[in-house]
Amino acid sequence: MTQLDLHYTDPRLVDLYDIENPSGPDFDFFLALADELQAQRILDLGCGTGLLTRQLAVNGREVTGIDPSAAMLAYAHRQPGAERVNWIEGDSHALGSPAADLVLMTSNVAQVFLDDGEWAATLRHIHAALHPGGYLAFESRNPADRGWEKWNPETTFARLETPHGPVETWLEVVGEENGRVHFQGHNLFKNSGEDVVATSTLRYRSHAEISASLQETECTVVQVYGSWEKRPFEITSSMMIFVAQRE
Repeated sequence: MTQLDLHYTDPRLVDLYDIENPSGPDFDFFLALADELQAQRILDLGCGTGLLTRQLAVNGREVTGIDPSAAMLAYAHRQPGAERVNWIEGDSHALGSPAADLVLMTSNVAQVFLDDGEWAATLRHIHAALHPGGYLAFESRNPADRGWEKWNPETTFARLETPHGPVETWLEVVGEENGRVHFQGHNLFKNSGEDVVATSTLRYRSHAEISASLQETECTVVQVYGSWEKRPFEITSSMMIFVAQRE
């Protein structure tokens, strides 16, 4: 199982997650996709606090949120509409084979799989969880854009009002090698003066690498978008939004 950083295990940082990552155009994209595909059985792998998961769980849909973080799921359980979702603590091994219509990995979850073997295993588990013709959708940052080079205290600084009082946050990149970017997320709790630093690593796979890994798992790439507004992917796009179908 992928090692979890403090953003997903420290209850104070979990409380900040939805404030830093509210509903936006990414949620609009995935909600519209679920409607377009008329998906009734949906699995949200890496669901986190379940903000999107709960929005998917309408109109009689069977929605399951799966996440390895007990702290994230504890937060999700306390939110309105949580009773509409089946919550499971675990990673892709917990998907099972429910013949799902749609599996989602949102919020760049695809980049937490640092090892190629773990990424391949995750795709195999997703393939087994889908019925033939079922869909997988996820996004990943485009390494050609080198967006992490803009992650510094000046460009990423934010001041949040939180249940723990004002918190100042920023990112600092500390290293880059072999498609992996290592960085620190600072969370300065102003009332106590404590700076809680979460160290993280993300894997940047190219369009070609991701496409090949899907093909190896017998999933056909249906579309790759370069924006949440469905602009076609280009080499200069900052993101890659994959929609694939189990063969």
